Amino acid sequence: MNLKTIETGHFKLDGGAMHGVVPKSLWSKFNPADDNNLCSWAMRCLLIENDNRLILIDTGIGEKQDAKFLGHYYLHGDDNLKKSIENAGYSLDEVTDVFLTHLHFDHVGGAVKRESDQLLPTFKNAIYWSHEKHWDWAVHPNAREKASFLKENIMPLQESGQLKMLSGNEFKNWEQTFQIGLVNGHTEAMMLPIMQYKGHTILYCADLIPSVAHIPMPWVMSYDIRPLDTLKEKEYYLKMAVENNWLLYFEHDPHIELCSLQQTDKGIRLKETMKLSDL
Repeated sequence: MNLKTIETGHFKLDGGAMHGVVPKSLWSKFNPADDNNLCSWAMRCLLIENDNRLILIDTGIGEKQDAKFLGHYYLHGDDNLKKSIENAGYSLDEVTDVFLTHLHFDHVGGAVKRESDQLLPTFKNAIYWSHEKHWDWAVHPNAREKASFLKENIMPLQESGQLKMLSGNEFKNWEQTFQIGLVNGHTEAMMLPIMQYKGHTILYCADLIPSVAHIPMPWVMSYDIRPLDTLKEKEYYLKMAVENNWLLYFEHDPHIELCSLQQTDKGIRLKETMKLSDL
């Protein structure tokens, strides 16, 4: 197996929303806000080469939305999905599988492209994977999450015939590539890949722990639909990570890809940071 970091660019979100009840005097030490109280966040995906399969986990925000929509999120940086996959040595057409942790626009937007007046899957030869409970949640959204589930990101996947659904609560070994954990605090049935790589176990954190700043227990995003469930889920996965020397892979940390953890008097905290290329 070979893993490649896929940077799809940065965007901005409100610092208070991203850090929940944590005071700005604390979170601003990790990710300072601009004059509009917006912080910069990565949209970092992962490419997995395993035997004859090329698997992409999440896709970033994409480029098909209009300028008004994208203007709300201040996209910046030189990276994008296509460029990063090509820099990793592959083409979009070589991707065989797109594994979507969940269907919020900053994770699934790049899965669909606009071609003339059509919306088509970006990866024409890939199977797209979602979870049936989360899919139902996304296509019948609650008022709180409706703005994060955009039909143009979701329905073209189903209409293409390239979409497959996973079901149940646990997957021992998905496609001989990784295990899947299922969590419900951030959104219903978000999937977390857990993979073995070069003697390490790596947890792809998605939005359970979006950045290094979110490792301490009180750091829970205001976007989470069930914050008390997030606390329980974080406690479980952080404990597993410390006890078994897992590494955490961050989708949204503006600077840090990976870290190890340690138990301290104040709870579980960051130990060391690293890049996939360091392993």
